[in-house]
Amino acid sequence: MIELAPSILSADFARLAEQVQAAAEGGGTVIHVDVMDGHFVPNITLGPPIVRSLRKATELPLDCHLMIENPDQYIPEFADAGADWISVHQEACRHLNRTLHLIRGHGAQAGVVINPATPVETLGEVLDIVDYVLVMSVNPGFGAQKFIPGAIGKIRRLAELRAQRRLNYRIEVDGGVGLDTVAEVVRAGAEILVAGNAIFGAGDPKSNAQRLLKAANEAALVKV
Repeated sequence: MIELAPSILSADFARLAEQVQAAAEGGGTVIHVDVMDGHFVPNITLGPPIVRSLRKATELPLDCHLMIENPDQYIPEFADAGADWISVHQEACRHLNRTLHLIRGHGAQAGVVINPATPVETLGEVLDIVDYVLVMSVNPGFGAQKFIPGAIGKIRRLAELRAQRRLNYRIEVDGGVGLDTVAEVVRAGAEILVAGNAIFGAGDPKSNAQRLLKAANEAALVKV
């Protein structure tokens, strides 16, 4: 099942509830929330108060992607604010196993994220305890970046490992996902598609989401 996860990083924050609703009407089933601290990545975005407000505006799962240092310190607060899914970067976690169990202990689905330069093999010891793996197809920190093709091989490798080890994690991709890249991403094995600029960048979020999801589902039918 292909799911579209509109990323509010590219939304108009003055009309956030309205735009989230429009993206949901277009087929978005998960709302992706990019959390940046200005240390792990060169940008600062939002924190638990926005998540708490967003929780009141939508019943869809909130997927909080923590691009921050010391994520253990903030996981309880994001969970309390209403995050349903919480993902952390392999590169930011000194004790990744412990951090993933901390997320689950607060009632959220646990995800792990890898940057473009991080090999899939660094996740070998945690693939059996994660609910999803997020492959960054851009260097994190800013929206509207160009898709990095090397992500395709990582997605394929994660799909192979899942089959070989009989695991159940889902594969998410974030960065540069649009009408020009979505087919290749889906055929490689991605199931959760994070899209910000492609949905909120210009035009109507509902129509943009519909077009992107249609292209993704068509690609899934001819997946190789």
